Amino acid sequence: MRLLRAFTDRKKSPLPEPVSEMLLVAGEEVSLTFKRHAAARRFTLRLSRDGKGFVMTMPRRASMMDARAFARKSQDWMERALSRRTKPVEVEEGAVIMLRGVEHRIVATGKARGHVVHDAEAKLIHVPGAPNHMRRRLLDWLKAEAAHDLDVASTKYALAMGTSFRKLNVRDQKSRWGSCSTDGVLNYSWRLVLAPGFVLDYVAAHEVAHLREMNHSFRFWRLVLKHCPDSHNAKVWLKLYGNRLHALR
Repeated sequence: MRLLRAFTDRKKSPLPEPVSEMLLVAGEEVSLTFKRHAAARRFTLRLSRDGKGFVMTMPRRASMMDARAFARKSQDWMERALSRRTKPVEVEEGAVIMLRGVEHRIVATGKARGHVVHDAEAKLIHVPGAPNHMRRRLLDWLKAEAAHDLDVASTKYALAMGTSFRKLNVRDQKSRWGSCSTDGVLNYSWRLVLAPGFVLDYVAAHEVAHLREMNHSFRFWRLVLKHCPDSHNAKVWLKLYGNRLHALR
């Protein structure tokens, strides 16, 4: 009985915090974050969402020496991944950005004051203010739009799933699109407003479902799929194109 308890406690012990190191890939210094996962059975590499480095998922008890050896063997793959990165998009007059999955062009109004105006038909976003204030004004507007869309979607799913949330935050999260705390706080990446609507909708359904099931059990996925049948397509879209949402600087 004592041995069984010791084994159970060891299985439930928290995972170590991720460790980041810098390495040189194709002449570029990038970060490599080693992240242990309880269910991982092998080493896997992916480009980080901001395109500035890599994330390696590794088994709970794998050694750092083996992890670094895997990184060295993957140099060619990392070079190709860096070469395929989406180029950064700077906020400036004439730049093209995504908004709800549709390309829009940024237009400076030339006026010192005023509000950001979205012309959906012409696919234009009119931004007032001096050029050095354009980025802040546009990002503030995008965050407000994201907060609105996510509040609407989260409220819809909370009502449908028979639950409620206490608070909703939008942030520039790098490692996840959303999260749900045990005290009913929903956190989302504001960059979801750049993605097609069905993607934002899925992330909201996913996080609200955690208010009922704080896990990824069969019951959790049954709840998500019941209320958001387009979940699979949204997950595929995020896997294929999610990095593009971090191109906007």
